[in-house]
Amino acid sequence: MSYTVKSVNGCTKKLEFNFATLDLSREIKAAVVKKQSSTNMKGFRKGKAPLTMVEQFYGPQIESDALNQFVQTQLFEAVTKEKLKTVGYPAFENVKYESGKSVSFEAVIEVFPEIKISDYSSFSFKKEKVEVSAEDLAKVTNNYLGSKVEMTEVADSSVGLAKGHFAVFNFEGVKEDGSRPENMKGSEYLLEIGSGQFIPGFEDGMLGIKKGDKKNILLTFPADYHATELQNAKVTFEVELLEIKEKKYPALNDEMAKEFGYESVADFNEKNKANLASQKERQALEKLHQEILEKLVKENKFDIPATLVQNQEKYLQDDLAKNLKSQGFNDAMVAEYFKKWATDLTTKADFQVRSGLILDHLAQEFKIETSDADFNKKIEESAKTAGMDVETVKKYYSSNSQIKNNLMYAIREEKTFEELKKKMKIA
Repeated sequence: MSYTVKSVNGCTKKLEFNFATLDLSREIKAAVVKKQSSTNMKGFRKGKAPLTMVEQFYGPQIESDALNQFVQTQLFEAVTKEKLKTVGYPAFENVKYESGKSVSFEAVIEVFPEIKISDYSSFSFKKEKVEVSAEDLAKVTNNYLGSKVEMTEVADSSVGLAKGHFAVFNFEGVKEDGSRPENMKGSEYLLEIGSGQFIPGFEDGMLGIKKGDKKNILLTFPADYHATELQNAKVTFEVELLEIKEKKYPALNDEMAKEFGYESVADFNEKNKANLASQKERQALEKLHQEILEKLVKENKFDIPATLVQNQEKYLQDDLAKNLKSQGFNDAMVAEYFKKWATDLTTKADFQVRSGLILDHLAQEFKIETSDADFNKKIEESAKTAGMDVETVKKYYSSNSQIKNNLMYAIREEKTFEELKKKMKIA
């Protein structure tokens, strides 16, 4: 064996190769043939120059290609023999080559860690109780009735502004230096109180004021506000409330319920209660699963490949950048955001990699398998939740192998959690 294997840490190996005698004749011949096929030499058609001429003319390059091929082959054979599950690409170090005589080099590679999960049978968790309130159903009903709603003015002048009201008001922002920027002014502006459209504290500051009232609201802009010139800035907003409006929803009747695709008000209520219960159940399970993962990650320490964390961090950045740009952020603002929150993204990526490796290990331990029956069942559940045709949903997930693979991976995780919870104490 012309190599030795050393462990750098739990997921990094260093393979040290040393060949005191070196015969690259086979690799050189292969490199010459490869080079010949793409070479244009005077007096010969492309790819038809004699091998000896090609070798003589491109000697140094061919020898370099042959050495590279030799190194790659030796590493591949060693990785295969040692049954190493590699991550990413190797880093070559300390390459020493004496032409035609000897070569030594080191290859540092990352591998998937060997994971041992500590006993978790004593872990206990509490799953949130699922309840559908009258208020929950009312919100769904109002969403359906949104196209039939009327915006009316609150006639009673003694009524103070409350969450859910719509304020019609004038406002002007005054900075500490007394300046009044044009981008901090508004006339007859319509704002739903509680919607969170303005910076934190603004809408809360308007609560209770009545039609015709004027009020100064002193606020400090968030440290991560997208306009850098306003970050941490203290601004007084001069507000004048012109009107208070509210939405008036009609009462749902059987005729309206039929417009929405239901048989009656009773059918509407029954099916939407069931959908709400299903949604709340999923949310409760997601919260429970997250708590289980956090506990498992905390109790099981192991080295993880930096490559996996970097790849996951890149995925998170790309996804977040897309969302930020949809909110009006430009490239410079996105870059500034990432600079500010880089540590948080790295921490999140690290957790996701660790929890993913733990779940994968447990799935293998539990011998979890997924089938077409699991796929079809999940499609039916998704279609029912979304109120869509089963075949339409199935066609979407079957149209792209990556989309289907992601769904199958999610199903595998769900089945892993189900087995895991049987071995824990869940109240």
